Amino acid sequence: MNHAYTVHPLHDPEWAELVDRHPRSSIFHTVAWLRALHRTYGYEPIAYTTSAPGQALRDGLVFCRVASWITGRRLISLPFSDHCEPLLENAGDGRKFVSAIEQALFAERLRYVEIRGTCDLFGATCLSRSTQTYCFHTLDLEPDLATLFHNCHRSSTQRKILRAQREGVVCETGRSPKLLDVFYDLLLMTRRRHRVPPQPKAWFRNLIDCFADALDIRVAFKGKQPVAAILTLRHKNTLVYKYGCSDTRFNNLGGTQLLFWRSIQAARHEGLSFFDLGRSDLDNKGLIAFKDRWGSARATLTYSRFAVSPLSDKDPLNARGSLSRVGTSIVPLLPSWLLRAVGSAVYRHIA
Repeated sequence: MNHAYTVHPLHDPEWAELVDRHPRSSIFHTVAWLRALHRTYGYEPIAYTTSAPGQALRDGLVFCRVASWITGRRLISLPFSDHCEPLLENAGDGRKFVSAIEQALFAERLRYVEIRGTCDLFGATCLSRSTQTYCFHTLDLEPDLATLFHNCHRSSTQRKILRAQREGVVCETGRSPKLLDVFYDLLLMTRRRHRVPPQPKAWFRNLIDCFADALDIRVAFKGKQPVAAILTLRHKNTLVYKYGCSDTRFNNLGGTQLLFWRSIQAARHEGLSFFDLGRSDLDNKGLIAFKDRWGSARATLTYSRFAVSPLSDKDPLNARGSLSRVGTSIVPLLPSWLLRAVGSAVYRHIA
């Protein structure tokens, strides 16, 4: 690529058109997702393309600029996104964007550029590169509901769904302020259990505002007691599971399994083809097993970081690791109001 042209996805309608027609686009490429990131964290979205100004947009590699006094200046594709494939015409075109990455690293004095994809599209470069790998699950929704249920693990999934139905667990779906409050209370409980701060509540308000009826919060209740909740998004023919939380005192009721099953039923009714179950850390065996038990298919996500010089494992830019180590001792001791404040303060730095 002789020139690196830039596009501003929040203002250029060509970006939305590219996302609509490109077969590898996801919920994370959409203007709605980018706008929610911008509103909540102040990140500036920008995309590189080989299309000159005035030409139809034929490809794009989207980033957010992250400027933090803690973790430095970076380009991330994209923050808080499970995956974000370069939208290319051909797989081999990834190499055309290497010069744009190099120019950004030097011109903007970036610590690194990170791309979150399912495969390596860039080949060998003169840049220092490190990778991080995750497990990724998708469920094919083309079979009928009876087959989808049959494909679930008999004791861990099927019996949990049936148990929830016997116990009278009911599911409420929507995006009202009241339902968001219930979801966020469960999220706060779950994040405390995991010893990390919660995402800012404003993030979820902005997601609801930006996605409207493409977003659903589902909460499972036993009587008036909320026991589990999930948040899903829809893009083209795919339902995306993004957040889940629960009250572990009621795990035996199967509320989480029932929420996933209700989501699958609704997706099939709407004619969707896939259920994106999101990424899992490779050492999170419990979450990986939970997703396996729905009859889903596994794949690998490989995040690539490009830098001018090698990145140290001890570098403070490894914010998630640092945050987790601090949280192990501090988070359980914090009152809820302070835990929420910590989450609001730190999340924009960890991307």
